[in-house]
Amino acid sequence: MKRFLLILFIVLPFFLHASNPKREFRGAWIQCVNGQYLGKSPSQIRQMLSSQLDVLQQCGINAILFQVRAEGDALYKSSYEPWSRYLTGTQGVAPADGWDPLAWMVEQCHKRNMECHAWINPYRAKTKGTKELAPTHPVIRYPRRMFEYDGLYIFNPALKENRTYTCMVVEDILTHYDVDGIHMDDYFYPYPVAGLAMPDRPYFEADPRGFSNIEDWRRDNVSQLIRDLHYLVRSVKPWCKFGISPFGIYRNSTTGKNNKSGSATSGTQNYDDLYADIVYWTKQGWVDYNIPQIYWNIGTKAADYEVLLHWWNDYCGQRPLFIGQDVERTVKGVDPHNPNSHQMHAKYNLQRSLPNIQGSCQWYAAAVVNNPGNYRSVLQQTYHSTPALQPLMPFIDNKAPEKPRKVQIDSNHPQSAVLLWEAPKAKKVMDKARQFVVYQFQKKEKIDLDKADHIIAITPNAFLELSSPKRGTTYVVTALDRLHNESKPTKIKVK
Repeated sequence: MKRFLLILFIVLPFFLHASNPKREFRGAWIQCVNGQYLGKSPSQIRQMLSSQLDVLQQCGINAILFQVRAEGDALYKSSYEPWSRYLTGTQGVAPADGWDPLAWMVEQCHKRNMECHAWINPYRAKTKGTKELAPTHPVIRYPRRMFEYDGLYIFNPALKENRTYTCMVVEDILTHYDVDGIHMDDYFYPYPVAGLAMPDRPYFEADPRGFSNIEDWRRDNVSQLIRDLHYLVRSVKPWCKFGISPFGIYRNSTTGKNNKSGSATSGTQNYDDLYADIVYWTKQGWVDYNIPQIYWNIGTKAADYEVLLHWWNDYCGQRPLFIGQDVERTVKGVDPHNPNSHQMHAKYNLQRSLPNIQGSCQWYAAAVVNNPGNYRSVLQQTYHSTPALQPLMPFIDNKAPEKPRKVQIDSNHPQSAVLLWEAPKAKKVMDKARQFVVYQFQKKEKIDLDKADHIIAITPNAFLELSSPKRGTTYVVTALDRLHNESKPTKIKVK
């Protein structure tokens, strides 16, 4: 029996590509704080990022979460904050050739059929490693809005003017850049340091707003920002997604007298330590997706990947749920079912077995490119071997565009033919076709658009070059709007 199970877990992953989901979020984080830009010219950075994006596209990544605000700074032409030291080496110094990284990244992602989400940190104003601040930095301009904690400067979450300011920063991004999402990571209130109290009690005592304890008051401070950002995004760009990547543990089941909603874990908690009530935000509909950072391995005592996966599936499935995967840690772990393998297959098989999980996001993009333990190769050959549309978000919009028009095949070329069509007409931006899906079916093959195996292209273009199409082959073209609502099909058969 043991030998049979061993063979099963070795062979099974190579058959999974046949049942890859048609819709799946396949993201990757590109961060700035790892120093990958420092010491490079803008052209060298662009070359590096272009190479990364090409490789990520090849292995099926369809969304990039691009860090553009790490500490009250900007990797874009901000109306409010200085250029980031993580980009040029000195805060406030612009790229030498006038380059705008966010505008460039949006263009590059869309060219590769990837979404681009602008990743911001709402509260961190200065990290320990930042020694000099530009005169235009918020800590210099608004020192009374900050508090210091363990060497960090934090935008005080209790202050309404900080919520307003963060909304202004986000509106600036939404107004000037064609981003597909606004993304926030796990830094809300700062991670607690043993023996070091948060210096915000005077603000609580001055204005408790009816709360009897400071913990609930802090959670409400953060919740007000999440609520305000939700309504801001909807009003400025209705199709834009607002997502959160919380720390992997919401709450430990051992915390509190009657806490039945926590997981069987014993680590730092969103609810009690970072004052981020992810479950509440999800139930209120204030976030469009969650990507909990479940970076631990299966079998980790304090935070078991399998335990946490089930918890998030059960308690946070009212909105699209994707799983944050730690590439390097995964390939260092041993598969509990197969001691000769790392944990990638076990994690993906488990993830795809749960009904409310609709994708994953890789921490981090460069790690995927580096391909430790053949992680990227397995994505490309197995789990991302077929293209994927984005998961549906009907709570934002559920109206599909009209179907493509005038589909035809131009066979005037000796070695190939070109499939042509026209975009459907649309009166509203939300109904406009932004991309097209092309399916291919062989002669007498049943047309089934629910399976990803027949997708040969997802493209922003209204044409596709075909290599020697055979007589009797049927091509099907559908239109996608910004939220990947899919139109009815238009078909054409090769005669």
